[in-house]
Amino acid sequence: MIVSWNWLQDYVSLDAPPSEVAERLMMAGLNLESIEPHGDDQAIDLEVTSNRPDCLGHIGVAREASVLFNKPLTIPPANVKSNGQPIEKATSVAIECPDLCPRYVARLIRGVKIGPSPKWLSDRLEAIGITPINNVVDVTNYCLMESGQPFHAFDFDKLRGGRIIVRRPKPGEKIQAIDHNEYSLTPDMCAICDAERLVAVAGVMGGAATEISSSTKNVLIEVADFSSMSIRATARKLNLHSPSSYRFERGVDAHQMDWASRRCCELIQQVAGGELLEGSIWAGQPPVAEPTKVSIRSNQFRRILGIDIPTEESNRILVALGLKPSSDQSDADGTRHYLAPSWRRDLSREADLIEEVARIHGYDKIPEDVFVPLSLSEKTLTERVLDRVRDTLTAAGFFETITLSFVSSELADLITPWPSQLAVEADAGSVRHGCLSVDHSSRRQENTLRQSLIPSLLVVRRDNERHGNFNAKLFETAGVYLAARPGDPTAEPRRVAFVIGGSFVEAKGVIETLGRRINPQSLVTVRPLDLPHFVPGRGAEVLLNGQSLGWLGELSRELTDKLDLRDAVIAAELDFATLEAAPNLVPTFAELPRFPSISRDLNFVIDESVTWESLLEVVRSAAGSSLDVATFGGQYRGQQIPANKKSYLLTVAFRAADRTLTNDEVDAAVKSVINACAEKLGAVLR
Repeated sequence: MIVSWNWLQDYVSLDAPPSEVAERLMMAGLNLESIEPHGDDQAIDLEVTSNRPDCLGHIGVAREASVLFNKPLTIPPANVKSNGQPIEKATSVAIECPDLCPRYVARLIRGVKIGPSPKWLSDRLEAIGITPINNVVDVTNYCLMESGQPFHAFDFDKLRGGRIIVRRPKPGEKIQAIDHNEYSLTPDMCAICDAERLVAVAGVMGGAATEISSSTKNVLIEVADFSSMSIRATARKLNLHSPSSYRFERGVDAHQMDWASRRCCELIQQVAGGELLEGSIWAGQPPVAEPTKVSIRSNQFRRILGIDIPTEESNRILVALGLKPSSDQSDADGTRHYLAPSWRRDLSREADLIEEVARIHGYDKIPEDVFVPLSLSEKTLTERVLDRVRDTLTAAGFFETITLSFVSSELADLITPWPSQLAVEADAGSVRHGCLSVDHSSRRQENTLRQSLIPSLLVVRRDNERHGNFNAKLFETAGVYLAARPGDPTAEPRRVAFVIGGSFVEAKGVIETLGRRINPQSLVTVRPLDLPHFVPGRGAEVLLNGQSLGWLGELSRELTDKLDLRDAVIAAELDFATLEAAPNLVPTFAELPRFPSISRDLNFVIDESVTWESLLEVVRSAAGSSLDVATFGGQYRGQQIPANKKSYLLTVAFRAADRTLTNDEVDAAVKSVINACAEKLGAVLR
């Protein structure tokens, strides 16, 4: 926001030099970029944060300066004279998309004389970097930079049907804007139309067909309130940005629309003549009349700032900023109540009012060594579980990565998003579909929100391979974005994903370790799962205590070849919410074993269809209470093994807490295991 020093003086008379005013404004939140001379004027370039659209006009900046220097603020009354002819007989406004344009004000001036602007007007526009065009257009720009409310002037005689219709464009409709470029609009945008065609891209730029020219006699003045989200999306999709769109994106003060309309007409009559028709056309809903009520307690200044600010001073500051006391007396506990002004929608909490008082009172008046009572914050459960996940994977030799949520469409298509969840939702009749993407000039390639973390990790692994760092073990914890059915909110679950070389068993062991680190009593199991991105027979669904946790598998060579990966990759993706659901993060004491364990190796020949998990389940149930651990030793297919059979080698270890087991006790337990496996699984001991 560039502010003209001479222009600013119209609203507040300041004795201090521009440099001092600019510095005080900077200390109060409007960062100073530069001060440049411009003739007998000075242009002050201020950075306005997105929560302060009220300072995107000279009046807003003047209000800040008036409070800082305790000077009165003068706002033009915007008095207009009409010719008595009602505007309703000359034109009309219809809003067909109130969600995109909740309200619209139109006024009509007849008999204007288009010509150059007077020197005072052109000088002020030039001082802030705006090129003068003609007196009517210059007034709309002047009023825009005065109030922060965008305007548009139509040549009324070029409006077919003499009326305004605010609607969504029809498919394929185009408009030539005043920059003389043609733009194709889509039905999700908002357009200003006459009875037959588009005449403006709402809130962004007017059309060439109805722009003000030297032959213009009658002018229709538009002041509107457009949806911020709609204007932001339209400006980015068309790559068409303007001072108007910049302000609509941040929100305008609907309560000042009528004043702004009158002010614009007042100045047009002053510099271009003409007669104003009586009244205005107000279409749509009036702005909400109920202001936001915010309370403040005097004792909170010391608690938050570390200093006391007198009640009289804080009240003066808040009232000068536009807040109105909602009652004459405060509550018994010293609580005061204020009504926030319509141009300060960012004021909704007590902390907001304390911040307002502090920045005007002066942050420099708060001593550096002042005592501010602080209390240590505790980590949330989510943060504690995340720490445990990171510690566990890092200890296992993994490196954490942080990658962008946006990927290319090619990467997004590599991995089926969260197959176990899709299966559950398919049963419920609510399958999620499609990837979310953005259409913006800065994201033409990687514009898709990822539904899996694995593709991003594979790209990092490939980059490591290209730099000679092979078999990089990588993990990431981040959100993914699952598009829902129309009308449903987008799901943004957090995932834990990792990629690793080596074997399936090693990757499964990492997940088992992670499960035990989250909760020592947890049980991680797997069951076969075939997906397009797995090597056939080398994929599994992972379950935590019987609940679906995620998937694990060796990625197909077809997939890894698309990314030019040299080595085979085992990948896993887990649902963080499932890990977080029942943690036990407090370590408990367990006495170290005092007696030795006795182990036996067993080699079973079983059917190809029998999984390790099913074999392990039978072993655990049959071994008895003295079983300490059962571990996988390997599998074999080939010579000496019948067709459709395989051999599993496992080691079972037995231990008692109170004594050393005898060989007879161990042999009896082993015999029970062998008999159970033969009976339930048809296993034969080699």
